[in-house]
Amino acid sequence: MLRVAPPARARKLAKVPFVELADGRLQGVVSSGSDVERVYVSSVTAGSHAVNCSTNNNRPCGGLRGTLLCKHLYALADEAVLQYGVEQVARYLRIDGDGADRGTDLLARTEARHEPAPAAMVFSRFLRHLAYLEVPASTTPVPELHWFPATAGVR
Repeated sequence: MLRVAPPARARKLAKVPFVELADGRLQGVVSSGSDVERVYVSSVTAGSHAVNCSTNNNRPCGGLRGTLLCKHLYALADEAVLQYGVEQVARYLRIDGDGADRGTDLLARTEARHEPAPAAMVFSRFLRHLAYLEVPASTTPVPELHWFPATAGVR
């Protein structure tokens, strides 16, 4: 049986509503600090540490310049550490995590460079997750969620 691991620590979802370690990247959706209707899709590629940050419609983030990382990437990394723990994020990204407490500590240990990455797939997964929040509460199975482990009554 597949087990879903609980978050390492509780997260507040307003700033970074979606974070995942998938497709060889730490990636997620980060809310804009200046426009409530804008979100950014940010990512860090495992191994190469290539970074990308753009709006959901592929407009580049103004704060990502050369070797400077934007605040969205730092927020994403910090929330990933809350979700998965510093050891798991460091191992996934192939960064030495010794002594690191936050995601920003991990990013400081990279020689990150900008490289475009697909935002549409990440944003689409985020929207799909949001859609499940609108599914009415029910005891009948939801076919799309059949792969989630049972939470009660199974031993």
